[in-house]
Amino acid sequence: MQLEYLDRGLVAASTSEGVFVSWRVIGSEVTGYCEKGLTGAVYHLYRDGELIARIADSSNYLDRDGTSTSIYSVCAAVDGREADRSAEATPWESDYYEIPLRKPEGGVTPTGEAYTYSANDMSVGDVDGDGQYEYFVKWDPSNAKDVSHSGYTGPVYIDCYKHDGTLLYRIDLGANIRAGAHYMQFLVYDFDGDGKAEVMFKTAPGTKVIRYSREGKPISEAYITMLPEDAAAGYRHEDDYRMSSSDYYEHLVQKFMGWHAHEEVLAGHWPATLERCFGVEDQYSYPLSREDAQRLADTFIDVYAPSRSDRNNLRAFQGFILKGPEYLTVFNGRTGEEMETIRYKPGRHDDGLMWGDYAWNRIEPGNRVDRFLAGVAYLDGKKPYAVFARGYYTRAAVVSYSWDGKHLREKWFVDSGWVPMDNPFRDTLRLADGRNEAFGSLAKQGAHSVSIADVDGDGCHEIIYGAATIDHDGSILYSSTGVLPPAGAAPGATAKLGHGDALHVADIDPDRPGLEIFMVHESGVWGPYGYTLRDAATGEVLYGGFAAGDVGRGMVGQVDPERRGLQTWSSEDIFSQKTFGLMTAKGEQIDKKVPGTNMSIKWAANMTTQIVSGSFDQPVAIEDWKRGRLLTAEGTRSNNGTKGNPCLVADLFGDWREELAVRTADSSAIRIYLSTEVTDRKLYTLMHDAQYRTGVARQNVVYNQPCYPSFYFASDIDWAKVPIPNYYAPRVSADHKEPEA
Repeated sequence: MQLEYLDRGLVAASTSEGVFVSWRVIGSEVTGYCEKGLTGAVYHLYRDGELIARIADSSNYLDRDGTSTSIYSVCAAVDGREADRSAEATPWESDYYEIPLRKPEGGVTPTGEAYTYSANDMSVGDVDGDGQYEYFVKWDPSNAKDVSHSGYTGPVYIDCYKHDGTLLYRIDLGANIRAGAHYMQFLVYDFDGDGKAEVMFKTAPGTKVIRYSREGKPISEAYITMLPEDAAAGYRHEDDYRMSSSDYYEHLVQKFMGWHAHEEVLAGHWPATLERCFGVEDQYSYPLSREDAQRLADTFIDVYAPSRSDRNNLRAFQGFILKGPEYLTVFNGRTGEEMETIRYKPGRHDDGLMWGDYAWNRIEPGNRVDRFLAGVAYLDGKKPYAVFARGYYTRAAVVSYSWDGKHLREKWFVDSGWVPMDNPFRDTLRLADGRNEAFGSLAKQGAHSVSIADVDGDGCHEIIYGAATIDHDGSILYSSTGVLPPAGAAPGATAKLGHGDALHVADIDPDRPGLEIFMVHESGVWGPYGYTLRDAATGEVLYGGFAAGDVGRGMVGQVDPERRGLQTWSSEDIFSQKTFGLMTAKGEQIDKKVPGTNMSIKWAANMTTQIVSGSFDQPVAIEDWKRGRLLTAEGTRSNNGTKGNPCLVADLFGDWREELAVRTADSSAIRIYLSTEVTDRKLYTLMHDAQYRTGVARQNVVYNQPCYPSFYFASDIDWAKVPIPNYYAPRVSADHKEPEA
């Protein structure tokens, strides 16, 4: 399996007790296990050129005699022979390091609304092959929108920074990619095995790359390549496809004028007239004249839509992008240079009519159609593939690609097909499956994230698409269902588990073989469960609880080390305010109270799980269920409102524990916090576990979810069951051109 070449990742931080020093155990250095951890190399730690310690049982050390001017290095020793001495490290002033940022200038929308920028999601990748990560920062405007909310947004930017804050390039996604968590999923990974990471994400006309000099001055600016057929059709990079309210009205008139020729009308699936769709008597001749289409558009906007919900204010509908080319672009991670641009698959098809956006009481054009997911998966067990998706409330479509350094090549495409509707303007969408016989069961099962793991033990990754799982070969492994209980809408009926906001795949119960999936669901009385723990290999529900309304949040982790296994917990049922409490891996309630659900972090020396808290104007903090608050990151802020997401939680350097990356309150810098609690547990970097590493790559996707290794990670870890990594790591030669063998 291809993984990254990483250097020693040596860091040092000044503490009240001395200098805390931490470094990576590389996956290839592990040879076996013992009672307290993994075995392999012994590490020789040097201060100011003098050997101060030989460490065999961990990869951290508290140097009580160290000072702020001490210089540290470490090297691995096998049978007393040293090799690969690390680069030198000097202590940070405290337990965090700051990467200075260059905040984009704000702007003004077409309606005169001013907006500013703040740093949001992050990812990492080694773009030059030196074994150290570069940092990718997404900038969101202050008017970024949930996909169901109307209004203009400013453009999104993606920056690439070196560890010292050098800005290599900025990618301006332009006016035709709307800002918001559901629209912009970016993947940073070495897809072609050349030792240097690429960057992939959805683009559009207007997307451009700005490169910078070492002094921080822009030196070049280039648009991505527009596909020839689009250029021939008259599309230009200067186009702005964001709809004004008058644009949407005209769009609706054109839709109605073409009603007689719509594919579903011609097939007899939908009513032949719009009047029948709206529940009134026929009064117009089809094809509709422009005048009649306008009359029907007025009726739809001013009468029919408000009758369904007082929240349907389609006269004010604006800022959405419902037309124009959609692309997928691969960028060179080191230079930002565009390497290839292809059509995004699948396309939007329409403004959401076929996706069910007009069917519910709340009419939301551009909502379900513009729900995007992305991830990285080792589909053949050897190399990484990029996975991009569209849709999960109704139709769900997923495509995977390999990248050979020059071209994207499609491996498979899974499409549930359209979920049938009798009337696209009034339908409950209760039919379970899409029309595709092979993949229809994927419909309506997706989550606000996606997970990647080898659930069936064949050495290849599967795509856990919420309540369904796609096998590595593109077939549907299973789509989970349950029986509605007496309190459900149709007691005794079988129904899909359905969509949910939180998804976690890990070895939750160490006494069962394989992995488990914990997920919350929002189907309410039409679904069998509000939360479930499932067998990841089969989709079988191991335990769960019914909820009459949406259960919006859920989390897993070992917060109570006296209980074997990871614990699971969720937020309350928003309809009944019922709480499920803190549960064991077997489904037994431990406590009626629960920890937070925004983000977890592996921060403690004993391998328990901690919770990241803080939202809006609160500082980010780390909480321990038993010990209380461990860290208050004064002067920092989380992202995404009530979700309180840090920019990134990942094992970025040092020992196996995760670092906390958050923005300062003014977004002038990213702070990366390091746990300085000494641990006597020896484990290789989590980045050399493929499930965890791909989890870092997809952490920025929609509702950020934690990363989990492929093995049971908790205070009572069984070291005999921690897999010894079997991988190769392409290493770039000194001139950064070719990977070495």
